[in-house]
Amino acid sequence: MVLTEVQEGLTREQVSWIVLGASLVATIVFVILYSKYMKKKEFSWARFAARVAIFGALSSILYVVPVFQLKLPFLPAFMELHFDEVPAFIAGYAYGPFTAFIVIFIKTLIKLPFSGTFCVGELADLIFSSAFVLPAAFIYKKVRNLKGVFIGFGVSFVLQIIVASLMNVYAILPFYMQVMNYPYDVIMDMCSKANPLVKNLDIDYVMFIVVPMNIIKNAIVLVLTYFVYRGIHKTLRWEKPVQKEESEVIDVEAK
Repeated sequence: MVLTEVQEGLTREQVSWIVLGASLVATIVFVILYSKYMKKKEFSWARFAARVAIFGALSSILYVVPVFQLKLPFLPAFMELHFDEVPAFIAGYAYGPFTAFIVIFIKTLIKLPFSGTFCVGELADLIFSSAFVLPAAFIYKKVRNLKGVFIGFGVSFVLQIIVASLMNVYAILPFYMQVMNYPYDVIMDMCSKANPLVKNLDIDYVMFIVVPMNIIKNAIVLVLTYFVYRGIHKTLRWEKPVQKEESEVIDVEAK
């Protein structure tokens, strides 16, 4: 009821800019509080801003620019693959989960003015990316070796698919049907044309669209992250001497 009233009273662009403004304020407050907490650990605004700006820009380009998005034949027209988590993964492994989250948040903010879903699609992507990147970054922060890398990859891979499956069925599709006024039959027709195995918008939709799409996307993201980070991780630590235990990770040659 409340969402319907918002839809009638505000345009999508107005909602997007309101959410963008609120998000910017929340981000500034959050970072200020974090910097005060990190004072004892020599938090540097300049260093943090440089890291976030570089990786946030890369992630935003991969998220917003259509040329970097991939469509698959078994997916409906409203679904596509994008690989914006790669810079966030690299930032998380190099500088920690907080930096990774801010990178994810920035690429979401940049996309908000272009939202056509009252920011719900972007919020869902924020949750999906956080469920994917942050567990791996936390695990690697505690286990800084090749074992930690692959444990983090495995946990994040599975968790992201679970989160995406539940949100698509219980949040995203109901939003499109109840708030955006997309009829069930229209969405069902789009899905069944793309993938004839889909007979309903719950278990079939998850098993034959959501899960396969995320398996493919997650696998590509993790492979790219592994090889890119392996090649550049020493360069990312140029600001201070690289400790042996922190650099042995993806640098270890496979025997």
